[in-house]
Parts: sequence; C-alpha cells; structure tokens
Amino acid sequence: MKGVILHGGSGTRLRPLTHTGPKQLIKIANKPMSQYALEDLVSAGITDIAIVLGDVHPERVREYYGDGSRFGCRITYIEQERPLGIAHAISLARDFVGDDKFVVYLGDNILEGGIAEYARKFEEGDADAMVLLAESDHPRDFGVAEFDGSGRLVGLVEKPRVPPSNYVLVGIYFLTPSIFGEIARLKPSWRGELEITDALRDLLRDGGRVGHAFVRGWWKDTGTPEDLLLANQRILDRMEADFLDGRSVSGRVRLGKGAVVEEGARVVGPAVIGDGAVIGDGAFVGPYTSVADGAVIRGAEVENSIILDGAVLELRGARVVDSIIGAGSRVRAGGSVPRGIRLILGENSRIEL
Repeated sequence: MKGVILHGGSGTRLRPLTHTGPKQLIKIANKPMSQYALEDLVSAGITDIAIVLGDVHPERVREYYGDGSRFGCRITYIEQERPLGIAHAISLARDFVGDDKFVVYLGDNILEGGIAEYARKFEEGDADAMVLLAESDHPRDFGVAEFDGSGRLVGLVEKPRVPPSNYVLVGIYFLTPSIFGEIARLKPSWRGELEITDALRDLLRDGGRVGHAFVRGWWKDTGTPEDLLLANQRILDRMEADFLDGRSVSGRVRLGKGAVVEEGARVVGPAVIGDGAVIGDGAFVGPYTSVADGAVIRGAEVENSIILDGAVLELRGARVVDSIIGAGSRVRAGGSVPRGIRLILGENSRIEL
C-alpha cells in the first residue's frame, strides 16, 4: 500500500499564520502538523509516500522533508499548481499509485491512535474504497455520510445544508485505482472544486464497494487557530515527557537540548520547550504551552499557547493566553501592559506595547 499526503490549500482561516508558508508546516507541540500524518503512515508500514504540494511556498515542504530518509520513508513530490479540490489532487497521484491500493491523508488532520488497524483491514479486504467517520456536532462543515435503515453506507454529501447524519468524513481515505475513473468524470462543484465526496458517491452508484469505519479517540481538522490550540492541548496530554517536581519545572514537561529555565522562571506541564529555548527570569510558562526551538520568553505569563521558532516575548507582568506567536516574531513592552493579552501573529511580526 502507498501513501499520499495532501499538502495544498490556501489556509485562509489561519491567516496571518499562512501568509508566509503552508498551513501544514505550522508546528503543533513543536512538530509540523503534516509530520503527524507522515509518521502515522510510516507506523502503519507505509513507506512509499507522495506529497502533493500546493502553491503556497512548496519549496519549504521540500526543504523540511527532503527525500524522506530521516523519517524512515521515501518521498515523491507532486505539484498541484492550483487548488482545484481534493479529488483533483488525488488524480495527480495516478502514476505514483500505479496498480496499488493507497491511503490519502490530508496533511492538516491529526488522528489519535493512528491508522494502522484501518490500513490492515483495507489491505486484507476486497473493498474498492473505505472512509473513516467521526461524530460531529457541526456536520454541515464537513462531508457527511448517509446510511440506510440497516446502517449501510449509501451516500456522501459535501457540506450539506441539511445533514443526513452527524457522522462526518475524517480527512483520511483508503482507495484503489478504481477511484481515478470516477474522478475523471467529475464536474466541478458549486465551490469550483472536484469533490472526493462526489467521486465516492459515484463509485457507490456504479456498484463499487465502499466500506467505512468509525474512529475511536479524537480527531482534529486543524483549520482555525482555535483548532490548533485544541490539537496542541490533546497532543501534550498524551505526550511522553519527564515528570518533574522542582521549583523551576514541575509536571509533565519535555525540555529540548540546550533549553534553559533561568532562576526565577517557572514551567508547569504539560508543556514542551524546544531546543535552545530560554524561559527567562520572571517568566511563567503554564499548562498546554509549546515553546519551539530558539524562542525566548521573559517576564510574561504564557498559558495555552503556541510560541513558534525564534519568537521573543518580553512582557513583564503581562499574561498571554490562547495565543499563537509566529516564528521570528517579537513582542516587547517598554512600560505597563494589559494584564490579559491574546495574540495571533504571523511570521516575523513586530509589536511594541
């Protein structure tokens, strides 16, 4: 079985974080979100992987993942010059897939527990496709499954006004090459895209066998800053970390190589502090915070936040919550500052308070 990671999309709901790079490279718990997909595929024994690149700084993706060898896989890159939909992106992988079964993994999805058991089920079965489903309180925001009275999957519809169920498509699709014929006959949807839900619907209509499975545990589609922060919380909750009990560091905390927690600073887990990061005098890094490589925090209290590579916060007396600070950004205060601050800052931003 082969793997295909979709790394496109403009990430409009994550702006300004996506003005300077693809959304899938934004770090969650100090790891790019698409790396969770890549590692999940490798853990399931899928090591021949294509990454379909979008038009937002694709060179950054190539630079980060390289040939895949340091992740235990072999990566092929495929260019999607324009965002014409998931089904269109899948169609570009036809030569890469050949006659093999394959799994498509949206690079901004994170699934607790991984796909290994579902991959095994699909590989050993005779279905033409299999979808993963999760229950949602907001099914109108996703592709939705339709069942008959016996619980058999009979249809799929993209972002319906009146959802036929509360079960939505997780962004992971197990497919065979039969899907390419269905995609070739698709017409663009009202969104101007080729929808994978339409291709799977047509496969069902044409007599194809489309199985389904309900995921256990949590699943996150990380499309908004709130989603990123929630995913960060959940990953930190399950993260392997040292349990520390000291004056400066306590709780489940992972400290990177060369990370420094100075005298007078405090870190309370769950938290992860990247390589070379500095938590300076007077700083408090509270639960559910990720501080990436080379970041510096002095004076501020920071909780439930993501501080990306090389960012600097020098805000004595301020409390920063529910925030995402882009790589290389600097936030400083020369005098008194508001007690509570929430910031969503893109890369290399500057704020002086």
